[in-house]
Amino acid sequence: MSLGISAVENKTKLKLRWKDKRTVEDYMKIVTKNINIQNEIFTLTNQRALFWKKEKALIFSDLHIGKTAHFRKNGIALANHIMKNDLERLSILIEYFQPEKFIIVGDLLHAGDNVDVDEFCIWKNQYSDIKFCLVEGNHDRISKTLEKKLCLDSRSDSLEIDDISFVHDFDKTNSKFQITGHIHPGFMINSPVKRIKLPCFVVTENQLLLPAFSEFTGLDTKNLPKKGRFYVFTDAEIYEI
Repeated sequence: MSLGISAVENKTKLKLRWKDKRTVEDYMKIVTKNINIQNEIFTLTNQRALFWKKEKALIFSDLHIGKTAHFRKNGIALANHIMKNDLERLSILIEYFQPEKFIIVGDLLHAGDNVDVDEFCIWKNQYSDIKFCLVEGNHDRISKTLEKKLCLDSRSDSLEIDDISFVHDFDKTNSKFQITGHIHPGFMINSPVKRIKLPCFVVTENQLLLPAFSEFTGLDTKNLPKKGRFYVFTDAEIYEI
C-alpha cells in the first residue's frame, strides 16, 4: 500500500449559490491526482468526481436525487440537508473546474419525481450554460414529463467519446474501456485501533469505477473488480493502494 503519492492540494475560498439566492461562503479542500487512461489525462478528486480536461467534462455517478424525500415519504425521518450538502459540493467543483458539461454515469435520481427533484431543478437552473448528459442507471425511471422538467441535454443507455464508453454498470460484451458507476465502491483500511471504510475509485485495464457522488450511500467492499488500482481518498488526501 502506497500512502506517499503526490497530490495537488488546493484550498480555495469559493462562493456557493443556492435556491434562495443568498451567498454561502465555505472552505473545502479539493485534492486532485492525474491519471492516464487510453492516452487521456483524467483528474481524480477527493470529492467523488472525475474531471476530463480535454472534454471540459465533470464526470460523476450515483447522485440519487430524491432518496431522502423517498425515505421521509415512507416514514423514515431524515434531514433535508443531506441533498443540499451534495449539491453544494457539486457547486464547489463547478467553480473550481469550470466545466462545460456534466457526464452523469447513472442514477441521477433515486425514486422518480418528488420534492427533492424540484429543489434539484431549481439548483440546476443556475447552470444553464452547462450541458447535462445523463447515462441512465437502474434508478433513473424517467417519464417524458420528468425528462422535460429535468431539462437534460441528452439521455441514453450509454455514451461513447473517442475510445471510451460511459455506462452505468460494467458491460462484459463491450470491448471499449468503460467508465462506470453503480457499485458505490469502498475500501477497508485496517488500523491498530479500528477498521475504516473509505470511498474510492477503482481502475483496471478496461474499467474506471467511480465512487458514488452522494454521501448518503453505502460503500460496497465486496463486489469490486478483482484486479486493479484502488485510489482511496479522505478529506485531506488521495492514496493509491
